Amino acid sequence: MTESALDGPRLSDREFAHLAELVETHAGIRMPAGKRTMLEGRLRRRLRERGFANFAGYCRFLFDEGGLEEELGDLIDVVTTNKTDFFREPKHFEILTEIVLPELVQRGIGTGSPLRVWSAGSSIGAEAYTLAMVLADFRETAPGFNFRILGTDICTTVLQTATKAIYPEEMAEPISLDLRHRYLLRSLDRKARTIRIVPKLRSLVEFRQLNFMTPQYRLPTVQDVVFCRNVIIYFDTVVRFAVLSRICACMASGGYLFMGHSETITGLDLPLRQIAPTVYVRD
Repeated sequence: MTESALDGPRLSDREFAHLAELVETHAGIRMPAGKRTMLEGRLRRRLRERGFANFAGYCRFLFDEGGLEEELGDLIDVVTTNKTDFFREPKHFEILTEIVLPELVQRGIGTGSPLRVWSAGSSIGAEAYTLAMVLADFRETAPGFNFRILGTDICTTVLQTATKAIYPEEMAEPISLDLRHRYLLRSLDRKARTIRIVPKLRSLVEFRQLNFMTPQYRLPTVQDVVFCRNVIIYFDTVVRFAVLSRICACMASGGYLFMGHSETITGLDLPLRQIAPTVYVRD
């Protein structure tokens, strides 16, 4: 297939088919023909970093020369979509504060052992730290309340960003001024225009890698609240059911699952009962 200096390397039909199958098998992300241009664009950087002039050489490296194990993590990192914001879908945090947390505390959860919250598909950590702000605020009205947050993602690059907890200033716009004053630090270098989550919140959040395609999620403990939003939308029905089944297996009975507003469990036989739009309780 011809290449132009303007467009860069192009995928042949065979190369696209092999790479699309690889991404779906290892990350569960469907790669229909309409995503071909996206896949080309994102992988060109890997070609440059690896020193390949075209996709033919890159695919030979992956599939014929034993490079797959070494390259797979970086390939998935490049392909994975990581769109995230602080306080995304804010209604969920209202439901968490006004309905879920009081009910859990009434059952003694979070007042003895910590409330366990899982941000599944946490990307660069904005959701996990939003949860930390909300829970820390709730703690001020509930003496003895304590919590821990786990953020997981398949992409190691975004997990590094999440652990550092340093973000561009503009990402703070959805956060109220009150919360900014209490939970964000501004860089001493004003030219940097960055913010950082305060240490007392960072200490309550742990990040680790997790691939939804693994047959079992080995979390340190069962989870009382799970935020898995705008993740399963990328999966077909079979994978969606498998992933949600594994998530349910990690949840405590009576635990809560929050999903994205464009996602549904309709037609899936899961131990979940809906209590609000895209909010469920595990039986």
